[in-house]
Amino acid sequence: MSPFSPEKDAEFMRAAIELAEEAGRCGEVPVGAVIVGPDGQLVGRGFNQPIRRADPTAHAEVMALRDAAQRLANYRLPGCTLYVTLEPCVMCAGAIMHARVSRVIFGAKDPKTGVAGSVIDLFAETRLNHHAEVEGGVLAETCGGLLSGFFASRRKRAAGVIPSC
Repeated sequence: MSPFSPEKDAEFMRAAIELAEEAGRCGEVPVGAVIVGPDGQLVGRGFNQPIRRADPTAHAEVMALRDAAQRLANYRLPGCTLYVTLEPCVMCAGAIMHARVSRVIFGAKDPKTGVAGSVIDLFAETRLNHHAEVEGGVLAETCGGLLSGFFASRRKRAAGVIPSC
């Protein structure tokens, strides 16, 4: 019997949202991700850190993949589910495929760089050798609200409306 259900998916997405909030507090774009093993145990966590780490690959998904791979002592993560608050980009989709993640559950769509159906759907590309099951829209309003609020605050700050930290 699978440990996953719509209720469990929402619970794990809330864990990713907490990490996204942490990213936002650090001045990073608020995206968070968690990885759950086939047994339903949380095995990886990550949030956006490219600015803080001076690393363009430090997206939430990559950080969670790195954490899970280290904890499980395996760069392959078959049977695992990745929960992320924003639709993955091309770099993250590639990393997810290379790790052999089985499921990807995301919150908000990304109409500019999302590759799970918004711009293109890499996960459905038949010429690639690994395909994850993908579901979007889990707690999408909450996930999208974090991003909207972050960028609205950034625009106000740039306009001098509110002071910078």
